[in-house]
Formats: sequence, C-alpha cells, structure tokens
Amino acid sequence: MYAVIATGGKQYRVSEGDVIRVEKLGAEAGEKVTFDNVLAVGGETLKIGEDVKGATVEAEVIRNGRERKLIVYKYKPKSGYHKKNGHRQYYTAIRISKING
Repeated sequence: MYAVIATGGKQYRVSEGDVIRVEKLGAEAGEKVTFDNVLAVGGETLKIGEDVKGATVEAEVIRNGRERKLIVYKYKPKSGYHKKNGHRQYYTAIRISKING
C-alpha cells in the first residue's frame, strides 16, 4: 500500500517504513506528525478525489538538519559582474509509520 502526500509545496509517494526528507516541519525528533493532505492511496486499486477525503498518513520525526551546501553563481559577460553565494536548505527526516485510508 502506498500514498501520495503533499507537504512543503512538493508531493511524495510513500509506503509504510519509508524514510524521506521533507521541508522543515518544526517538530522535534521523536514526535509524531500527521499529514492530512493525502492526494491518492494505492494498493490493489487506486483511490483519488472524494475517496481519500478522510485519509491520513502518520509519521515519526527522526531528525532535523540541513542539506549539503549548494553554490549559486551569477555571472554576466562583458560587464565584470559575478556573484557567488551558498545555500543550505533545512529539512526534517521522517519515517512513515501508518497509512490510514
């Protein structure tokens, strides 16, 4: 059984036991979180729309952290303009514990 959830402006296809990294949720390690924005639930048949209105996905927060640094380099030829910047995105690693749907 799998589900498609939306969080942080992105969509994720998850199954029970999966560990994924999502945008920072603001929950501490060990806490339980519930995702109500379930777009689809699949198994033997695929359920979408009104069929998944009350579906939820429960997960446990494993850790919070930051991704590896990405280098952002801007450059314009012939004008001498160049700018280097780095970015590290915050994330929350979660383990999917149960799909209710």
